[in-house]
Amino acid sequence: MTTAPHPYDALMDITARPPAVFVRGEGSWLWDDSGKRYLDFVQGWAVNCLGHSPPCIADALAAQAKLLLTPSPAFYNGPSLKLAQALVANSCFDRVFFANSGAEANEGAIKLARKYGVLHKNGAHEIISFAGGFHGRTLATMSASGKKAFEPLFEPKVPGFRKAELNDIDSVERLINNKTVAVMLEPIQGEAGVWPATDRFLQELRALTQQHGLLLIFDEIQTGMGRTGKLFHYEHAGIEPDIMTLGKGIGGGVPLAALLATEKASCFEHGDQGGTFNGNPLMCAVGLAVLEQVVTLEFLQATVEAGRHLETELQRLSARHGLGEVRGRGLLLALDLKLPIGASIVAQAFEQGLLLNSPQPDALRFMPALNVSREEIGAMIDGLDGILTKAGAARLVA
Repeated sequence: MTTAPHPYDALMDITARPPAVFVRGEGSWLWDDSGKRYLDFVQGWAVNCLGHSPPCIADALAAQAKLLLTPSPAFYNGPSLKLAQALVANSCFDRVFFANSGAEANEGAIKLARKYGVLHKNGAHEIISFAGGFHGRTLATMSASGKKAFEPLFEPKVPGFRKAELNDIDSVERLINNKTVAVMLEPIQGEAGVWPATDRFLQELRALTQQHGLLLIFDEIQTGMGRTGKLFHYEHAGIEPDIMTLGKGIGGGVPLAALLATEKASCFEHGDQGGTFNGNPLMCAVGLAVLEQVVTLEFLQATVEAGRHLETELQRLSARHGLGEVRGRGLLLALDLKLPIGASIVAQAFEQGLLLNSPQPDALRFMPALNVSREEIGAMIDGLDGILTKAGAARLVA
């Protein structure tokens, strides 16, 4: 008699997951199938910018599902036109291509840059990206990434990506040659442990790329849609990229991403780019509902204030436990633990009903809903304080 397979066994084993099965979410909270409640400061890796299952998304999905799911990307549809117009109206870009994931949007940005190189730069195709950067899990976006764990995987990589050092303009300039077409970066490197590019570096980068006639590509999949206190992170530096990618927060929990470009950089020809579900009205209706909330000055100011409060509380926590710096911007922050204890803290927090993320062994990353309350921030800080107190006591005993 064979043993019945465990329900988990039908899924490919691609990551370590705790045994809980989540069944419901509301705002900053999740519930598993046993009824246990969790305070979520991960939010799908900065995806649920309005928290879990906000009414505006549920309403947009229900209303659009009764009208039209997808007519195929070979035809126009109302929600995609409205969302594209709204993104253009609130950014420095002129054209939008919708995709289903951030990796797909970044893949499109790489293709667009290479097409630009063919048309305007004598076939230049190399893109300078950065050590520590993360741009997705397709072959091209893994090749563009500077994540050490990716280096031995899925060889041979896609050629044409040279790596500079974040906040070192000389390291970028040294890599520029007649094959270079673009520079691509995250304004805050999330997976590397929340390492921000300085505003000055971004300004220098814009000047350098303009001097050499190169495209500047901002991967704002994690920093965009209000995450850092402005609608898009490039606004902090007072510059305008040529290409920007959005994902995660733009869908507020549904699979939606976007590739935005200036008119000059928008050089795709018919047949160069597409996708079966790209720009479908169901997802674009959600994106429009999310944008309408996030774009308001009141919402963005509240995000700034919540980010300051979270940063202050984390700094106090760090001082109390002898930890390191708090870095990042807005509601994308990291706490330097100074020791490789991140995974242990995440596991202990999970047992206590608190969801945290450790992108690197010595750091915690905080990506709560943009409308997180002061009370919820306080509850997270209290929970983390208790865990750190026990960890400190354990080290003293050892």
